[in-house]
Amino acid sequence: MKKAAIYRVLLALLVWVSTPLWAAEPKELTWSEMIPADAPPEAPDMTPLHDLSQIGDMESAPAAKQDLPNAPVVPELNGQLIRLPGYIVPLEVNEAGRTTEFLLVPYFGACIHVPPPPSNQIVHVTSKTGVQVDELYQPYWIVGAMQVKPSTSDLADAGYQMDAQKIVVYELPD
Repeated sequence: MKKAAIYRVLLALLVWVSTPLWAAEPKELTWSEMIPADAPPEAPDMTPLHDLSQIGDMESAPAAKQDLPNAPVVPELNGQLIRLPGYIVPLEVNEAGRTTEFLLVPYFGACIHVPPPPSNQIVHVTSKTGVQVDELYQPYWIVGAMQVKPSTSDLADAGYQMDAQKIVVYELPD
């Protein structure tokens, strides 16, 4: 009889301890929370983006230079399960046409022909299943464990990385 009671107590403890592991909800993160509170304010670069007299077609223009490629990050975000809204800038697309590697940025058009945001405002995301991106102006929610780890791509430097567990279209509440 005592063994059965001990087993029930152990089972109850096991369920109680493991509950946060499988029931963890992602923290909804804002882009401003990815900038350390003590970071100096970003000084705008007033140099022209492009010499428009030398450019006939904006689509063939070189990408604009990133202002702060080594912006300070928030180390406490490392390992946190987060949910972050943003826009996808594709880096890799698989044979099925799904974007499997991308930069997540806070505003539409970043990293194309405007200066990329500071590196602490860019997340380099990978996804095994990928996402079908039909419109670049469509925002998405990305869920995954945040890594405070820099990465470099042809378009910009990112201060954070994430392996996406879930990618869904961002929709405003009714």
